[in-house]
Amino acid sequence: MVVATDTALRRGWPWLLYLCGGLAATGLYAAGIAPQAAFAVVGVGSVVTWFLAPWLHRTQLRRPWRLLTLAGVFFLLGVLIRPVVAGAHGYLVLLSDVFTLPGYLLAIAGLAHFLAARRGTERHTVIDGLIVFTGAAVASVVVFALPAASIPGRPVAVSVVAGVYPVLDAVLVLIVANLAFTTAVRQPSFILILLMMVWMFVGDVSYAIIGISGELYASPWLDLPFLLAFTLGGAAGLHPSARHLDRPTPLAVQEWSVPRLLLILPALACPFVLTIAVQDKGSTERWVLGAGGALMVALLLMRSLSAVQNYAAVQHRLVEMATHDPLTGLPNRRMVRTVVDDLLARPRPDGAPVWLFYLDLDGFKVVNDSWGHPAGDQLIKDVARRLRQALPEPATVARVGGDEFVVIRCCTETEALAQAQQILDCVDKPLLVNGAEVVLTASVGMACTGEDAHEDSTEALMRDADTAMYRTKSEGRGSFTVFDASMRMAVRERLDIEVALRSAVAQDQLVLEYQPIVRLATGAPSGAEALVRWRHPTRGVLGPTTFIPIAEGSNLISAIGTWVLLRSIEQLAQWRRAGVVDDDFWLSINVSPRQLTDRGLAGVLRAELERWDVPAACVVLEITESVMVDGGDVTEHVMEDLRALGVRIAVDDFGTGFSALGYLRRHPVTGVKIDRSFVAGLGANTEDEEIVRAVVAMSSALGLTVVAEGVETVDQRSVLDALGVTLAQGWLWGRATDPAAFAAGWAVPTQAAASGSSSSGNS
Repeated sequence: MVVATDTALRRGWPWLLYLCGGLAATGLYAAGIAPQAAFAVVGVGSVVTWFLAPWLHRTQLRRPWRLLTLAGVFFLLGVLIRPVVAGAHGYLVLLSDVFTLPGYLLAIAGLAHFLAARRGTERHTVIDGLIVFTGAAVASVVVFALPAASIPGRPVAVSVVAGVYPVLDAVLVLIVANLAFTTAVRQPSFILILLMMVWMFVGDVSYAIIGISGELYASPWLDLPFLLAFTLGGAAGLHPSARHLDRPTPLAVQEWSVPRLLLILPALACPFVLTIAVQDKGSTERWVLGAGGALMVALLLMRSLSAVQNYAAVQHRLVEMATHDPLTGLPNRRMVRTVVDDLLARPRPDGAPVWLFYLDLDGFKVVNDSWGHPAGDQLIKDVARRLRQALPEPATVARVGGDEFVVIRCCTETEALAQAQQILDCVDKPLLVNGAEVVLTASVGMACTGEDAHEDSTEALMRDADTAMYRTKSEGRGSFTVFDASMRMAVRERLDIEVALRSAVAQDQLVLEYQPIVRLATGAPSGAEALVRWRHPTRGVLGPTTFIPIAEGSNLISAIGTWVLLRSIEQLAQWRRAGVVDDDFWLSINVSPRQLTDRGLAGVLRAELERWDVPAACVVLEITESVMVDGGDVTEHVMEDLRALGVRIAVDDFGTGFSALGYLRRHPVTGVKIDRSFVAGLGANTEDEEIVRAVVAMSSALGLTVVAEGVETVDQRSVLDALGVTLAQGWLWGRATDPAAFAAGWAVPTQAAASGSSSSGNS
């Protein structure tokens, strides 16, 4: 039943049926066909609709609807009783008003609740509503209330009541005007309620007109506007948009738009126009008009003052939004420049340098990806609050990036070092994320102004502190580093390498070398790893550790990675055709995290394998552990596409990053390579031996292949063999060589010789 009703309401036809039925009943009323019955049916239907509206629309705001329900009951009783007591004498004639007047008060209260829910209490709105109210009130009092109250020959109470209705109408005008002024989205139900108020106003004006001549009731036609009001109000209660009546939809700026002026200008003109029209009236009318005119002037002055204050407030908010972070309320990067520029421009106490601390939260991305962005935002706000509390003025705390903060302070070097430790201690405390405790660390870079004023600028401090922060990250995180000139030289060298690297591919300066991956039991090669080298025109041969990190930071890695991939497959095809390697020989090729965000990678690889007739199983793509942690949905899809193609995926340098069984299970990897740092201690360090044993056991349980890299001694090989590792690479079997040297030393016919050489222990 509830579902059916809710579906019907959402389709929107019940309100239209009710509106048509109400209009039909209005037609019967106008034709004199059972008028009382028609009015009663529509009135009762509207009252029931208002009573059920909160349940029908599942709205939490029930009081306005309850007040409108009571108002409807009182209005209905008053309208039905009025014709009966119209011919009565004395105070009995007020019997209908006993119900109608409370109905007005209840209706005003109900509409006021809607107004409050829509946040209709802003100063501009209230003043504009008061202007309209003042005009309507002055007109009602002068034109209707005073003449009705001064009718001779009837009880004073009757005259007073007759004069109250126009005033109540003015209050309704105030409420309706404020409702209209406080909404940017006028829903159908809202428009229907406004029309209901309009017809109530028309009906009251009609009664006020006859009230001037001393009549209280003249014809059933006078109640026709109230019947239309009930019809429109009932339709408003049934319309699906009624659930939005209590939702705030404020205007961005309370301007005097054309529709608003159409209400305000006539209201402003009322006291002055009526002053001319009632020159022959008494002092009471003149007093009311004078008071109304004075109030209008005061309201206009208040409106002007409010407009100026609102403009200033808007300007302040715009400046605040432009210079502060919306999430934490801290100054943003733009404000940092202003603060530092100001500190650099004015004399500082004791000539203390300006220190800028650049801190980045370590591990924030893991938290953000694990618990979601709302949890990440809350964590950022918690860290910001801690920094603000721990580093009060004169230190300035700012947020300049996703998980990056800046602290600015004038102090000595000793104070700066203590401040850096205070920042680390502030961050390195448990934080609650979704009920779980999370401990983060911060990597901090520090830079200060020096003796050369020409080198001091906000950009220079930010750049130097950022450089020092990245040095901290590269050296272990969770600490701080003070910038020095050598870092600037390193940055410049990095820029030089980056510039030269951009032309390295085009100028054919990159070459590939290959290091064998052997089977420990036989010493025969099962595969090889392709390693890129850069023959720099002035620096000589550079290894990948020198330029690959630079390539990854400058968007060059994709071009280099694609070149390595294509050239490696071509070389493997040449070896297979020449009989240098057998059909089971495979080639390991490193792919960068950025390459794994390219949805077309699998397609490019497929085309290249088909071009050179190389089986996909003969290609192993090596990824870093960070790919499993930091990679998003796109990376996951690309890896799945690669596995579907048939290539294998191995985790390089396993154990140095975020090694976890869960990551291996969630991603389509087929093998791991034990990092050389663990292999180096085999035979001398029992801890390294246990780590390798654990990796082998875990990989065996998951069906993953294991390759140990960095093997340099016979003892290391023996321990690996005893631990169950079957594949290894390292200088024990030889360094990486060019394709010709690899073919000469590791071709199939010379495998036996290679095995004998390896067993002798020569590298």
